[in-house]
Amino acid sequence: MRAAAALAALAAALAAAAALPRGALLPHGAARGDARLRPGDDESSAAVPLRRDLPFYGRAARRLYVGTNGVISTQDFPRETQYVDDDFPTDFPVIAPFLADIDTTGGRGNIYYRQDDSLDVLNQAADYIRAGFPQTAGSFVPTDAFLATWEDVGAYEEVSQDTEPSKKLNTFQAVVAYNASDAYAIFLYPDDGLQFFGTRPKESYNVHLELPARVGFSRGDGDNPKREGLFYSVASSERALKHLYQASNVMVPGVWVFHVGSASPLANVVPAGGGGHVADAATATTAAAAYGEDDHAPTALPPGTLPARESGAEPGGSLPEIAAQGPPPPPAEDRDRGPHPDADPDAGAPGPARLPRRGDTARSHPADPSSQRYGQHGVGVEEDVSFNADAFTYSAAGKETCRGHGGRCSPHAVCTDYATGSCCHCRATYYGNGRQCLPEGAVHRLNGKVSGRLAVGAGEAVRFGDVDLHAYIVGGEGRAYAAASPVPRPAARALLPLAPVGGLFGWLFALEEPGSENGFSVAGADFTQHLEVTFYPGEETVRVTQRAEGLGPEGHLRLRTHVEGRLPLVPEDVAVHVAPYTELYRYGDAGATSTAHREYVLTSDAGNRTLSYRLRQNITFAGCPHARRPPPTGQRLRVERVFALYDGAEQALRYATASRVSPAADEAERAPAHPCADGTHACHPAARCRPGPGSDYACECAAGYRGDGRRCEDVDECAAGPCHPAATCTNSPGSFSCRCAPGYEGDGFRCAAEPAEQPRSLCERWRQSLLEHYGGSPRGDQYVPQCDAAGAFAPRQCHGDSGYCWCVDQSGRELQGTRSEPGSPPPCLPSVAPPSVQPTPRPDVSPPAAGTFLLYAQGQQIGYLPLNGTRLQKEAAKTLLSLHGSIVVGIDYDCREKMLYWTDVAGRTINRASLEPGAEPEPVISSGLLSPEGLAVDHLRRAVFWTDSGLDKIERARLDGSERRVLFDTELVNPRAIAVDPVRGNLYWTDWNREAPKIETSTVSGANRRILVNKDIGLPNGLTFDPFSKLLCWADAGTKNLECTLPDGTGRRVVQNNLNYPFSIVSYANHFYHTDWRRDGVIAVNKDTGAFTDEYLPEQRSHLYGITAVYPYCPGARK
Repeated sequence: MRAAAALAALAAALAAAAALPRGALLPHGAARGDARLRPGDDESSAAVPLRRDLPFYGRAARRLYVGTNGVISTQDFPRETQYVDDDFPTDFPVIAPFLADIDTTGGRGNIYYRQDDSLDVLNQAADYIRAGFPQTAGSFVPTDAFLATWEDVGAYEEVSQDTEPSKKLNTFQAVVAYNASDAYAIFLYPDDGLQFFGTRPKESYNVHLELPARVGFSRGDGDNPKREGLFYSVASSERALKHLYQASNVMVPGVWVFHVGSASPLANVVPAGGGGHVADAATATTAAAAYGEDDHAPTALPPGTLPARESGAEPGGSLPEIAAQGPPPPPAEDRDRGPHPDADPDAGAPGPARLPRRGDTARSHPADPSSQRYGQHGVGVEEDVSFNADAFTYSAAGKETCRGHGGRCSPHAVCTDYATGSCCHCRATYYGNGRQCLPEGAVHRLNGKVSGRLAVGAGEAVRFGDVDLHAYIVGGEGRAYAAASPVPRPAARALLPLAPVGGLFGWLFALEEPGSENGFSVAGADFTQHLEVTFYPGEETVRVTQRAEGLGPEGHLRLRTHVEGRLPLVPEDVAVHVAPYTELYRYGDAGATSTAHREYVLTSDAGNRTLSYRLRQNITFAGCPHARRPPPTGQRLRVERVFALYDGAEQALRYATASRVSPAADEAERAPAHPCADGTHACHPAARCRPGPGSDYACECAAGYRGDGRRCEDVDECAAGPCHPAATCTNSPGSFSCRCAPGYEGDGFRCAAEPAEQPRSLCERWRQSLLEHYGGSPRGDQYVPQCDAAGAFAPRQCHGDSGYCWCVDQSGRELQGTRSEPGSPPPCLPSVAPPSVQPTPRPDVSPPAAGTFLLYAQGQQIGYLPLNGTRLQKEAAKTLLSLHGSIVVGIDYDCREKMLYWTDVAGRTINRASLEPGAEPEPVISSGLLSPEGLAVDHLRRAVFWTDSGLDKIERARLDGSERRVLFDTELVNPRAIAVDPVRGNLYWTDWNREAPKIETSTVSGANRRILVNKDIGLPNGLTFDPFSKLLCWADAGTKNLECTLPDGTGRRVVQNNLNYPFSIVSYANHFYHTDWRRDGVIAVNKDTGAFTDEYLPEQRSHLYGITAVYPYCPGARK
């Protein structure tokens, strides 16, 4: 047949070169009408609407997106931090020819994409597909194709002025060819097209490691996509990636074909070479099923040869590390699509049966200027609100061009000409409306003034005009903090429930979910918000106008706020709680509107009282109507945390919100609003509307009122005498308040006579006497007694700042033999019995419970994970220690003094802290370090050992940092993990030098250094010595093996051969526990069976580093 003959000829020609030449990629580039993705580190195209639905994983995709990081998706991409370092499955649908952290900034390559129905492209794709699936796709005729080509793209890297960018560049191509019934993906890797095989995570700081790229497919479903969801992994190790351009599953080196979708049941992606069988429908495989799957070592095609193949047999070269996760589906009957047409004797070139002609010439499509992903800017507004006349507006009359109007764009934007005018679009790593752009992920500030006229309760209105407003926004996280001061107390407390005043910043800088944009992306810094709020039951109304007036010289957004109206009184003795809420924003041509009914709770000792208000807001701004991307019809803002506080000392009103924005579901937008939601119910203003079936509802009078809900009247609570006899009761609509009479103190429900001043303690009197003697300002060498919070003598007293300290008894008398020299403060115990209720530890320290538990390092914190036997008690996990500004890598525990030790690569220090409540961290080594990583504690010798991959050293010191010395500083390239056997006095460490990785050993004094393991290892990240089995074990991110050996290097065995990307490992009982950079969690492995038995994925997603086990006793003590 002609297709087989054509492919055989192509395969023979390519086999002679043993690789696919670049010219054999499907045609691409500007000459073929490709769109070009804008340069950057984390860019994505606009949606490319497909001419016909694409079957993919049992779904019908109507559009495709192309991303910088070697991926194609059927939906818009999340931020790269949510997927680029993770293993499959991803949270969203993915076709990944080479998923890695790619960066095309500075002219480092191009990314092209287009859809195509030209005959040359469809015929070439059909050749590959028919060769890979001769039984089931022998007569497959594609009608459409989508091509994405990454040409000479580079890996993301942090380049300083002293370093040059890497010259390693990759080229690869993905083609999706399909018709109404089936879809196939073709990955092409030309000769020398893969020069780098992984990228360094942005969160690695100066910890030197590299995550391999991933190749494969993911459906992107499941409530917890890190635990379940259909996916198919092709390659995820450096070894397998290197064979992508050398091997094949269709006899052509560098070409890989997969069946990815069908109108008939298709359980998972099917690779070519399996006889073309189509699997029966099966239950979605879970990621957990991937544990235990063996990687398949790829086989390269020998130069100049092709394996013989019969029809239906597996075509040449094995798949690189292909593992369809879960049990393989049973083969179904081959679907006969009819005989392959014979070759056309008149054809001038080999090819498949002719496709339905659309013309004699191949069709190509011009690049779409709007294909670059910019903000959506066309939105609508209610008719009764005026527009901001000062805002710059686009006009289609007298077409504007970039030549004449490009100066209105931000310095961080580009101007694009369209058919009807020009628009500004923020450059890569910036976001906004193009006229104002801010850097992504940065901290933003907002400054402004608040003026207005407010009345509270029945009081007179008060004018104000010089209130400062400041906001602090954490870009990329959706967190906003706002403060206004000075605000007089009555007005400030009344404003506490009005979260929408601070909620504007939530809308403006919300965390963007795929397919959505926050307010700044849409409106920039030129907009006007009109807000009307009506409170119930009193029907007080306040109107707020906030005008954004651009960005200041330092990039700070300027905002002017005017508040006018009347607010209900919020009594002094109550707290205000605003629950998380959701708002639907509807967009039109020049603005956004939202309407909501919101409740808030006043809490006091008398009980809780729920009140409500209705708000209508309208945000107007000038968009750009010329860009081709259609505007959103609605977006949903979820304010997940709301905090309101009034600081009376500073007269500051503070709001804090955490928000995210997502597309509004079409069904929700079309559904009629419920009367309780849109305010069309007939309930009394002092009643609560409770939704029922359909559009039914019930009315219920709020607390403090009586009636049937349609009519409610106030209850006079004071008539029942709820207050203390020494207090006055004041009734108010729906509530009451109690206030203690003068001379009494309390909350009004309980009042007591104000106590006389307590006499000062002996310590306080002595301290005051000496301070007066020293004139109020003692010198550094003069003694002043130290008193605790209760006035008693602190157990440890020191002589000024001289460093000489001693212990004292309850009366302040020195205890003999406790005086110490500078630098060695004595351990003093309190001489009084501790209180029955222990004091609360400082907020960032949470002491662990008794029993065995794991401690793991996660960036700026150390986490606590208790064990029940060997099972992970995930529900009891918590943060043990918060270390802001640190990056904790190596950790270990001193079981004798219950002290935790860790390395900090950000601060370049080694530190420690007791696990007792209220303990304070203290530095042990604070100089002479560059990149301290691995750390091990010898509890018998009272010594600590560590590796420094920046200085290529291994050092030791006493646990207090003294007697520091270098053990080794030669023949080390990338020392990382380190472990100690205190009983036998041996030290072990890994060096993941890519050219010659090894595990070495010596005595703890540095004698008898020798190589223990240097064969069949790749990236030995984690190392542990098991004091029970006396085995040395390591986790290798290169080979993906967990292996053990005896201390002399004999008896080596593989425990598990399918790890993801381990970083650190520890042993306890019959289990290993390791941190994993793909899963961002702690993984448990059975020592005997090698089975993955459990995992813990912290709620906060970021990389985990070191891990250690803490026993309630010291293991392996000398006998």
